[in-house]
Amino acid sequence: MGPLIPNGIVSGDWNLVFAFILGLAFGFILEQAGFSSSRKLAGVFYGYDFVVLRVFFTAAVTAMIGLTFFHYFGWVDLTQMYVVPTYLNAAIVGGIIMGLGFILGGFCPGTSFCAVAIGKIDAMVFVGGMSIGILIFGWGFPFFEKLYSANNLGGVLVYESLNVPRWIFVLGFALMALIAFVITARIEKNVKKVDY
Repeated sequence: MGPLIPNGIVSGDWNLVFAFILGLAFGFILEQAGFSSSRKLAGVFYGYDFVVLRVFFTAAVTAMIGLTFFHYFGWVDLTQMYVVPTYLNAAIVGGIIMGLGFILGGFCPGTSFCAVAIGKIDAMVFVGGMSIGILIFGWGFPFFEKLYSANNLGGVLVYESLNVPRWIFVLGFALMALIAFVITARIEKNVKKVDY
């Protein structure tokens, strides 16, 4: 739960409780945003609906600005935040597999469970296929291990890779999001609407 547990603000015993509550809230928000519809989710790839892009851009920008200000005011120490290591080869292969699955099935892993929760059969099939893929990867891990661990770049931060100050990157990313919102709104006006 971010820096709350390492700083002793929250006991580690509460970790799963917070994860459960936040997971329920996240699923509720996804469903309310329409992310239980595979047509809405796939719309971003086919160019008729960009709600997914706007919601995730909004979440990313809000988190970035919030954490930047929290760090500035000393409420959060960003050095204590865990950054998942980047395994470049595995990320590329996994991105291709997930992207193809997203286009073909209309769901990503999180939204598929959201749709399963409200009884969508296509999402159940998607989760079944995803589960089979997870089992194949788990059982065949010795075969995939070299690919999985190749090109470990460590915890990569984009603004450090670009060699720019954090605040300039946050500002640039927020401006990029605003531009994307304007462009996608114009595209949606010119594209035939799809019934969900």
